[in-house]
Amino acid sequence: MRQLSYSEAIREALRLEMRRDSNVFILGEDVGQFGGCFGVTGDLWKEFGEDRVRDTPISETAIIGTAVGAAVTGMRPVAEIMFCDFLTVCMDQLVNQAAKMRYMFGGKAVVPLTVRTPVGGGISAAAQHSQSLEAWFTHVPGLKVVMPSTAADAKGLLTAAIRDDNPVMFFEHKLLYPVKGDVPEGEYVIPLGQADVKREGSDVTVIATSIMVNRALEAAEALAAEGISLEVIDPRTLVPLDEETILASVEKTGRVVIAHEAVTRSGFGAEIAAIIAEKALDYLDAPIKRVGSKPAPIPFSGVLEQFVLPGSQDIIAAVKELV
Repeated sequence: MRQLSYSEAIREALRLEMRRDSNVFILGEDVGQFGGCFGVTGDLWKEFGEDRVRDTPISETAIIGTAVGAAVTGMRPVAEIMFCDFLTVCMDQLVNQAAKMRYMFGGKAVVPLTVRTPVGGGISAAAQHSQSLEAWFTHVPGLKVVMPSTAADAKGLLTAAIRDDNPVMFFEHKLLYPVKGDVPEGEYVIPLGQADVKREGSDVTVIATSIMVNRALEAAEALAAEGISLEVIDPRTLVPLDEETILASVEKTGRVVIAHEAVTRSGFGAEIAAIIAEKALDYLDAPIKRVGSKPAPIPFSGVLEQFVLPGSQDIIAAVKELV
């Protein structure tokens, strides 16, 4: 199968959906001729023109406000927020408007809005450009939340997000953009709410999101040499969440590590831990372990940044505490 980078796979999904449906358009800062801050939108403006690949002012409030209005009146906007940290600027449009409209209009209004945004650290972008804020949005009824970890998943999940009649938050890790993987050609859809078993194992279940799926697979390789078998589960979407796949793995292994790059305190891993405690406590042979960032702003210094962010060694340490 051909190999595409994560960013190329996202661009291919955008291209195919824009060809398929003339109501799909892109808007955001520098998404046009510049090709996006991380180069994801690339040359789409050449094919679709400035009307459908729209550069906007530097105003997240205006971007999301415009996108919500366009969505509720029949378009399918894909809004890019250059860094997820800047979602703080447009929280009212997302949390109080986009997430509530379908409910408040008794289902007569739909909001087919996709918000793409890079998350995470690892590039010395400092405290205001390196956060992972996905847990905030999982707390809001009416929003769906997606975090793909591979190029193939990114393409299939973005296609599903664009076709969904509800607002979808689509979080893309910066370090994944250049990572290549097998990606099927043509259109395909990965349903939202369908987890993936990235590696089967028998001793410990590692539930990981986004870049931490890669870290978990690295940990699994290292621990396999020591005779410890990890099963790696990628939820892929946090809302809706595939509880069935997670609980089946917990029942199988009896031990659980949950890993995400977001700060451990009140991260989405706490929600997964609560679900396991409520529905699979009898299967657990050891306490649930969580791996995440330390409770500090992300430093600019590369050395300090790596100290704050979690890695494969943190997963290995957590697994060894359990076995």
